[in-house]
Amino acid sequence: VQLQASGGGLVQPGGSLRLSCKASGTIFRTNLMGWYRQAPGMQRELVARIDSDRQTTYTDSVKGRFTISRDNVKRTVSLQMNSLMPEDTAVYYCNAIERGRQFWGRGTQVTVSS
Repeated sequence: VQLQASGGGLVQPGGSLRLSCKASGTIFRTNLMGWYRQAPGMQRELVARIDSDRQTTYTDSVKGRFTISRDNVKRTVSLQMNSLMPEDTAVYYCNAIERGRQFWGRGTQVTVSS
């Protein structure tokens, strides 16, 4: 399974970004897909995930601001991030769990700063 993430960048507080992750080499539609993030000096944490039935889970700090979605035809998972705050600054990683195995994409940097 290969995961290619894109969409990071620099944005001002209150702004929006959309991350996208393209998966290949996988059935995809049965996978649990997620986004994690890691800030400097911090542990990697789950941001949001979506299962094959499109049930979603969010960490408390992003509820109401971030939305995860998936397109099983295009084999993509996206993270729409609104009302961004400086504490959202981190490297964001796409994650897939397929048949009990975990896969990671390369991270994409999100920086929220004025």
